[in-house]
Amino acid sequence: MDWRDQGVLLSVRCHGESAAIIDVFTEQRGRHAGVVRGGASRKLRPVLQQGAQLDLEWRARLEDHLGAYRVEPLQSRAAMVMDDRDALAALNAICGLLKFALPEREAHPRLYEATLHLLDLLTTDADWPQNYLAWEVLLLEDLGYGLDLATCAVTGVHDGLEFVSPKSGRAVSRAGAAEWARQLLPFPDPKNLLASLTTTGFFLENWLAKSLGDRPLPEARLRLIERLERRNRT
Repeated sequence: MDWRDQGVLLSVRCHGESAAIIDVFTEQRGRHAGVVRGGASRKLRPVLQQGAQLDLEWRARLEDHLGAYRVEPLQSRAAMVMDDRDALAALNAICGLLKFALPEREAHPRLYEATLHLLDLLTTDADWPQNYLAWEVLLLEDLGYGLDLATCAVTGVHDGLEFVSPKSGRAVSRAGAAEWARQLLPFPDPKNLLASLTTTGFFLENWLAKSLGDRPLPEARLRLIERLERRNRT
C-alpha cells in the first residue's frame, strides 16, 4: 500500500534511537500517523517542526499498518512565526486541537482547507484571532458538534442574537433569553473575542472532549487564551 499527498505536521515523537513517529493532517486521509526513518537526525529535526507543510509519501505492507513516511519540506511555519509569541501559541493550539480531536484516517477536507488558511494568516494578518474563533466553531461543526447560530431558539428571529444555550448549542436573542440570560453563554462574535472563546471552549470541553473519554483539552489552547488575555490588556 502506498500514497502521496501533502499535509500539516501536528506532532512528532521519538521512536527508537533515530526514527520518529509523526502525525499529519492531510486533505484526503485526515489525521494519519507513520514512522520517519532518521526523523531524529540533525538533517530532519529542523524539518519535522509542528505546523510544517510537508510533501508525504507513505508506504506499508497492509493498509492498517502504521507504515513509513518519506517527507520533503514545503513550508516551515514555526520558523515564520517564531518572533511572534501570540501567533506561535496559536499554531501550537491549532495543531494540538487537531491531534486531540480528529479521528485517525477520516477525511475532513473543509476543515483542512480552513486550517491551511488560518495557518497562513498567522504570518500575514494581524486579525488572525477573529479567524481562529471561526475555526473553532468550524472544528466543532465538522466533528458533529456544530452550534446552531442562525436563529433564536425561542423566538425564531435572525437578528439580535446575543447568547447560546449550553444545553442545546442554539442561539438565543436577548428578548428570548429574558430572565434566563445569566445562565446562557455569549454568542460567538469576533468583536467580543475572549468571551466568545469561552463559549467554544465550553462545547469543546463538554461535548467534544467528553465524547473522547472526558480527556482534558490540550494545554496549548489554554496557553493561547492566556496570551490573548494579556494582549487584550495592553
